[in-house]
Amino acid sequence: MNQEVIRLLLDTLGKDKVFFGESVKERYHHIWKMDEPLQALAVVVAKNVEDVSFVLRICNETKTSVVVHGGLTNLVGSTETVGNEVVITLEKLNEIIEVDQSSRTITAESGVILEDLQIAAKNADLLFPLNFGAKGSAQIGGVISTNAGGLRVFRYGMTRALVLGLEAVLADGTIISSMKKIIKDNSGYDLKQMFIGSEGTLGVITKAVLKLVESPSSRVTAFVAFDEYQGVVDFLKYMDKGMAGTLSGYELIWGETYTCMTSPPAIVKPPLAQEYKYYVLVEGLGSDQEGDQKRLESLLEYAFENEMILDAAMAHTESDLEWFWNIREDVHVIKSQCNNDQHFDISLPISLIGDLIEQMKTRLLLIKGVEKVFPFGHVADGNVHFIIGKEDTSDSLREAINDVIYLPLQAIGGSVSAEHGIGLHKKKYLSLCRTEAEIDLMRRLKKCYDPRGILNPGKVLQ
Repeated sequence: MNQEVIRLLLDTLGKDKVFFGESVKERYHHIWKMDEPLQALAVVVAKNVEDVSFVLRICNETKTSVVVHGGLTNLVGSTETVGNEVVITLEKLNEIIEVDQSSRTITAESGVILEDLQIAAKNADLLFPLNFGAKGSAQIGGVISTNAGGLRVFRYGMTRALVLGLEAVLADGTIISSMKKIIKDNSGYDLKQMFIGSEGTLGVITKAVLKLVESPSSRVTAFVAFDEYQGVVDFLKYMDKGMAGTLSGYELIWGETYTCMTSPPAIVKPPLAQEYKYYVLVEGLGSDQEGDQKRLESLLEYAFENEMILDAAMAHTESDLEWFWNIREDVHVIKSQCNNDQHFDISLPISLIGDLIEQMKTRLLLIKGVEKVFPFGHVADGNVHFIIGKEDTSDSLREAINDVIYLPLQAIGGSVSAEHGIGLHKKKYLSLCRTEAEIDLMRRLKKCYDPRGILNPGKVLQ
């Protein structure tokens, strides 16, 4: 059957689109694991939606599993394979079809890199506000399929809030296209929502219409220091009110993480002394650079005089902005200081973050094999990340660490995945943040959209 599938694909698509045998091993399943050859029956380099439709129809008829590859930046194993799958890569579906300044939308194929979308919007004096560290590699189809978040969710929302229209292909090859630019459309079920955040388990996204906003003409940034977590929470409310709707980023970095990211071998220097417990990176996007800068300065002065903050440093130049944000975004600095690393992406109520993260840190460091714990995150939307350094990659150590991070979330209404998805690595813990009835409905939806179970099998649901 495997050879028959390859023959069917080759007969219609040709050798320039279908790769098998040793040529498959020249590819990989994750951008951080380029030294691990891809294991797959075949790789199809799709060049249009019809290619995707044909591959899915053949694979559905032959009950051959399919995994979709985009920018390969996923952190929960959603792009992993075991060897018997057909991989559809969307890198050639990379056309930005239109930037419509009147409707403030951008229409693009799913293989377009996020940073290229941002540049296209900027060239039209508009902003595509979604932003995160992997923007130079992540493709918009994968971004949508995971409902990615990032650094500006507090102001602009998750990816879902930015998707107006969508084209996707079902498991049987049916093309579902609703490429509308309109914001309001209550004509029945909003079917595109089923594909957003489904991690390639319900269909393959091939094209999207995305919402843009007016490009800000000012950007102000500051680092602020605290020794009490409640001060971080109080300052968020103070800044959100004081910045009059322009607050777009509020990133929390714990003291040990800040020290790691501003000490050798890191090349950036600390803008504030490495002596505080918490550091917050504040960003505002507005329309008056001089006025917004003065307002931020005034807010910081008042906060310092009234003992709301312990110290602050403002960015005054473009190089300052780059310096400050490099501290938050360059997680490779942390990874380089870990023998082995394990990543986490959780959500919890903002008011509980301070105490619960301290408890987690204490418990983690008591586990034999855990060497370092580095928390940071998008505190304004309740999202905390961990990078944990450990001495080995054993299953027992990984599970012990997982239990410390994940198990407390059930009782407080948290989530094991804030923005990265469930994929392969977190499906065991899905029941901690979803009820049995919710998971049962997910299974029924999966059965409806993909009755033969060919799309990204083994991901999201047990």
